[in-house]
Amino acid sequence: MSGRPKVKEYMTREVQTVSPTDTVADVARRIKESEGHNGFPVSDGRKVEGFVTASDLLLVDDEDPIFTVMTEDIIVAHPEMDVIDAARVILRSGIQKLPVVDDADNLVGIISNTDVVRSQIERATPEKVGKLMRTLEQIHDVSLHEESRVVELDNLTPTQARVYADELEGRQYELERGLAEPLVVIDNSGEFLLADGHHRVMAAFQLGIEEMDATVIVLDERVDLGMQRTAEKEGLSSIEDIEIADYGRHPLIEATQRLQE
Repeated sequence: MSGRPKVKEYMTREVQTVSPTDTVADVARRIKESEGHNGFPVSDGRKVEGFVTASDLLLVDDEDPIFTVMTEDIIVAHPEMDVIDAARVILRSGIQKLPVVDDADNLVGIISNTDVVRSQIERATPEKVGKLMRTLEQIHDVSLHEESRVVELDNLTPTQARVYADELEGRQYELERGLAEPLVVIDNSGEFLLADGHHRVMAAFQLGIEEMDATVIVLDERVDLGMQRTAEKEGLSSIEDIEIADYGRHPLIEATQRLQE
């Protein structure tokens, strides 16, 4: 059995969708009011009928139903698909998000380019840091190198909007005993993107810690990174912008609770 990470481990399970009968105006309003969404899967119940993006809504009538403007020939992923294979599809197709469907074609999640990057660097082993460096080199044709540094938390831009309160206690325990792994940070011409370690950073912030050890990937020239654009769209400019979600709001816990009701 493959030991490589699977889509089901990194996909978002709580998926916002729109209906085929929603109007263009309805969906345009949702895109405008949402955080970081430029499109939605179109579903009838749990079945995916298509995908609609902001560009699909241009130059069409506000009252047109979404099924008349959505893309029907969509690319999807399967929960058991290797993340690296989903990455190839995302990179080659230019699609930023793939709906994830099970064997019955039911929508069970969505995986984005940001999820793919995170899958390569969560548990920041030297091998995974190296893989991220090679990925950045290949995608952006940029020279880079790795450094060990102490970074100031106030200078970090997060790339993850939410952490979970139940995990912060464990991270605080590690920090107090000097057991925490270094963060993974990308130095993009003086802009410091936190690529891995959001729970560690928030735990440190709560403890009043101002600096942490980090493995820093230094880009030799500025690059337009997708994870940086996503952070900007989600309004993430400092670690104080990260939301701390209560344990009971964790999407996996919510799903379990619904099954038990």
